[in-house]
Amino acid sequence: MNQTLLTNSQTLQHHFERLKANKLFELFVISVILVSALLIGAKTYPLPPKVVTATVVLDYLITLFFVVEISIRFIAEANKKLFFKSFWNVFDSLIVLVSLVPIENSELAVIGRLIRVFRVLRMVSIIPELRILLTSLVKALPQLGYVMLLMFIIFYIYAAIGSTLFETINPELWGDIAISMLTLFRVMTFEDWTDVMYETMQVYSLSWIYFLSFIFLSAFAFLNMVIGIVVNVMEQEHAKVRQEDQLAAGTQEPSLRELQQQLDEIKQLLKHKT
Repeated sequence: MNQTLLTNSQTLQHHFERLKANKLFELFVISVILVSALLIGAKTYPLPPKVVTATVVLDYLITLFFVVEISIRFIAEANKKLFFKSFWNVFDSLIVLVSLVPIENSELAVIGRLIRVFRVLRMVSIIPELRILLTSLVKALPQLGYVMLLMFIIFYIYAAIGSTLFETINPELWGDIAISMLTLFRVMTFEDWTDVMYETMQVYSLSWIYFLSFIFLSAFAFLNMVIGIVVNVMEQEHAKVRQEDQLAAGTQEPSLRELQQQLDEIKQLLKHKT
């Protein structure tokens, strides 16, 4: 009896594992997530009562599908303990569980709608490329922190210079260092920055050097640094994923160090034989 139950459980787990790995099933899950996102957007418009009822029914069906989908993923996992060691599995499970709370007609209806908005984030857990992108951004944050610190220093220096030189020209833009930094942010985002520059050039004809040098440092140099850091981390993540796939498939090529070790072992064996 126990042996039969174990066999049936393994068979079910094998079928669900194949279903989870099926690309059509993955595309169907993505489609349901997109429909869920569109449904949330549709509820922000004034709708006829019949359409509102249809959206409520459709929302319940989507929630039921997500329960079935997360159950399939859980059963398909050979080691059930490993399922909840994945952050995205825990995140998906929490979103599904909270969506089951019947708060549509209660005072917490707004919270319920906000929680359902996070269903769109399930797209990240489904699509591997999005997971790599998000992981790369998170891992790049420490390096980006130093770039942001350097950028703040540049902002502070230029704001101090701008407040000293241009305060009498326009106190609303250069009255103190804080408002000067806000003005420089406007310049960095190219929001009518030429108006600010031409206003100062009426008094200081060479003030264009101040603005162009700041734009070069903030909008070009720092932006390229941020892009370079993120791209570098993404390449490392892609290499890591490829290595994991090769290990799983058993096709990983030996590294140079491993080849060197093998050559040294062969040399040692040849010496012993001679």
